[in-house]
Amino acid sequence: MFRKQLLYITSDALCAYDWDHGALGQGQTFPASAAGLDGFAAWLEDTQAQRLNVPAYLLTDLIEEDFQRHLLPHVRGKAGRALLERRKQQLYRDTPYRGSTLLGRESTGRHDDQVLFFALTNPTLLQPWTEALEHLHVPVAGIYSTSLLSIALVKKLSIAHEHLLLVTQQSGGLRQSYYEKGQLRFSRQTLAIALDGVAVNIALETEKTRQFLTSTRMLARGDVLNTVILAPAAQIAKLELLCDNGVEVAYHFIDLQLAGKRVDLRRTPMLADELLLTLLGKHPPPSHYPPGTLARYYHFQRARNALYGASALIGGSAALWCVINLLGGIADSAATQRQAQETASYQDRYRIVMSAQPPAPAKTQNMKVAVTLGQMIASQAPEPGRLLGMLGAALDQAPQVALSQLAWHAGRAPARAAAGQPPQQQGASAPPPSSLVGIPVAPPQALRLEADVAMPNNDYRAALAAVTAFAQTLARQPGMQVTIEETPLDLRPSVALSGKSAAPTPDSQARFTLLLEWQP
Repeated sequence: MFRKQLLYITSDALCAYDWDHGALGQGQTFPASAAGLDGFAAWLEDTQAQRLNVPAYLLTDLIEEDFQRHLLPHVRGKAGRALLERRKQQLYRDTPYRGSTLLGRESTGRHDDQVLFFALTNPTLLQPWTEALEHLHVPVAGIYSTSLLSIALVKKLSIAHEHLLLVTQQSGGLRQSYYEKGQLRFSRQTLAIALDGVAVNIALETEKTRQFLTSTRMLARGDVLNTVILAPAAQIAKLELLCDNGVEVAYHFIDLQLAGKRVDLRRTPMLADELLLTLLGKHPPPSHYPPGTLARYYHFQRARNALYGASALIGGSAALWCVINLLGGIADSAATQRQAQETASYQDRYRIVMSAQPPAPAKTQNMKVAVTLGQMIASQAPEPGRLLGMLGAALDQAPQVALSQLAWHAGRAPARAAAGQPPQQQGASAPPPSSLVGIPVAPPQALRLEADVAMPNNDYRAALAAVTAFAQTLARQPGMQVTIEETPLDLRPSVALSGKSAAPTPDSQARFTLLLEWQP
């Protein structure tokens, strides 16, 4: 928010300022009377200025402001916050405008917290103005104290004294604020006795403040109180004659014009009010005093602005998304059109090239089918190499088996011919079926083998075991089925067995037949 309303409240009047885009406007003063309240309400309701929705910041400069320093047990969290609230309630029971700030911790003992409590002890001075703001539903951002806000002024002026007394002449009177190591410890306001515009009682009031600080042990005896006085350049020479440096007091003077430049004030102020208002307008801190129900319209406004901002962000994101999609669609359309043009160009070139070629003996589709069939036959046509490799590996594990004869077939194994009959042969003119050449899948293969098995001492039992082990080795191959068609010993019931077991017999061999059927 670039606009603010800065309201400077004293015991006798309210001075209202417009803050617009970092610039402090001219102030308008309203006395603390019925006429002043009516004028203030009319100023707020000015339709041309539209101030009713502009957040207001109340800066108080009252003599009825109290500061007390207390030690509290070092407690954090919810219990610590409750302890602070109880102590503020005990110290300032009759005012809702109370606050506290942590100064530090004690270096000895229990290391208690040093807490500065402060409050506006006479809330009735603010009541007429706050009721007018409440009645008009003006959003109030916070209630501030010139004493506490002057901490930022000290930092801007780069005043680095361990014991500092800042003296400023403000609308409410002469304000004296004591700082120890940059932290506010005490502040008081007195009436300024002016002669030709010069506050002639500055030195007297400074001595009273020094005595009070010494009596309350905030300032040890022997410590030098560095008193910095903000005044217009025309008054500094007269003030130097009135303020003499002593053993425990040293005076320093800062021109208000220089101070205004430090806080980026565009004009030279006559009082310190505008310096503090500029600091409040540029960098408003959290509210020094709780605004209570006054802040609800400010919270409503912030929530409304947050919703407006979120809506604007969502709307902007949606618009950006639509623009991106629109640009992407345009780019895709252009790419599609370009590709269509390229396709048409390639097709025209293809037709031109093909028109110059002699007539092809076969159509392109037929050639494609032929290539596909050729690739299928090359990869799936039956060949005995893999099956023979399996057989060779099995023979390596059976040294007692000697291969005698092989018969390989593509497809299912033909029936075995009877004894004395020649094997059936297929007609030479009949073409093989497509399934035998690997179309559409690899066909099964069959391998009939005749082999001899060694029989030491005519041990048929060992021969049968060797043949069985040899067949089982082959059957372990994936897709392999093994059938023993003829064993070394004819075990059929119709065949008679003969032999002699009394005398030893020489070593011999027995023939057997296996049928291997393999599906790749």
